[in-house]
Amino acid sequence: MQLVEFLAPHFAFVSDPTAWVALLTLVVLEVVLGIDNLIFISILTNKLPEAQRARARRLGISAALIMRLVLLATISIIVQLTPVFTALGHGFSWRDLILIAGGLFLVWKATKEIHHTVDPQDHQDTMVGGTLQMSLAGAIFQILLLDLVFSIDSIITAVGMTDEIAIMYIAVIVAVSVMMLAATPLANFIAKNPTIVMLALGFLLMIGMTLIADGMGYHVPKGYIYTAMGFSALVEGLNMLARHRKKQRSSGGH
Repeated sequence: MQLVEFLAPHFAFVSDPTAWVALLTLVVLEVVLGIDNLIFISILTNKLPEAQRARARRLGISAALIMRLVLLATISIIVQLTPVFTALGHGFSWRDLILIAGGLFLVWKATKEIHHTVDPQDHQDTMVGGTLQMSLAGAIFQILLLDLVFSIDSIITAVGMTDEIAIMYIAVIVAVSVMMLAATPLANFIAKNPTIVMLALGFLLMIGMTLIADGMGYHVPKGYIYTAMGFSALVEGLNMLARHRKKQRSSGGH
């Protein structure tokens, strides 16, 4: 009874139609914001032995969900990330520094993976070659590291959409659940289509640069990013269809 009384004020929104619209909109936004994170998880876990991949995705995404819920609990701190120093005419907050660090990590990771994909025989003993022997713990750590970066924008988006903490929690849980369901199919699709790997790495490179730009005070509208990603994915889809048709005709000719 006491638990019901405690939770009742947080779920008062159920009788408000506008709150349901906000919840639906926020769920969609959270899922969209999770796409880039999901691409990174798919590429990263495909470096593990096949027997560990599904487990790494489950553990990494589950830990990421817990981290996001904890961050939501400290939402007042996230919103009030004030500048800690000023440089080049821009006041850098902890949010900015996290975005810049995450962007640099994404650019480094994507560049290394592109290098390895283009020339897999080169630098086998470097960090690029080392990604082939990545441990389960190492993969989960990198998933959490990048999810921390993506979580900041995700939570700030949630705060901008609604004041209801319950709506924020539900939206995050639904979005991460969708990520959990989509992670393995996406990873398998990427693994079976080598050209998709290069496209996905290109996406990560672009996302990394936009995170750095955002941290430096130059905001790039998310719509531009997702439009570019969507157009590139459409072109690659047409290429895959053309290759498939060509292969069918070649098989039929024989």
